[in-house]
Amino acid sequence: MKLVICIVSNKDVSALLEELVFKGYRATKLASTGGFLKEGNTTLLIGIDVEQVEEVFEIIENKCRSRKQLVTPISTGLAETFVPYPMEVTVGGATVFLIDVEKNIRV
Repeated sequence: MKLVICIVSNKDVSALLEELVFKGYRATKLASTGGFLKEGNTTLLIGIDVEQVEEVFEIIENKCRSRKQLVTPISTGLAETFVPYPMEVTVGGATVFLIDVEKNIRV
C-alpha cells in the first residue's frame, strides 16, 4: 500500500478531485498555505495499492498544470529602499510525495 501526498493549487483541486472520484479513488482534503506566495493550496492524502500509482500520477499530471503569474515581492523590511517590481513566477502544478504504508486500517 502507498500514501500519495499531493499539494495542489486551489484553482486545480476541484477538477483533480472530480477525476479521482470518477475513477474510484478516495482522498482526504486538507487546507494548506504555500510558504513563498502565501496563497491557499490543498493537500490531498490518497491511499492506493502499488498497482494504482501510475494511474493516480497520470491523473494528477493531467489535471494540475503549472502557469505563469505576476506577483509583487514582499518587502524585506527596508521600506525606504525597497521598490517592488512585479516578477513572473511559475505557479500551479503539483508537488507529490509517495510514501510506503506499513499498515492501513479502515474502521
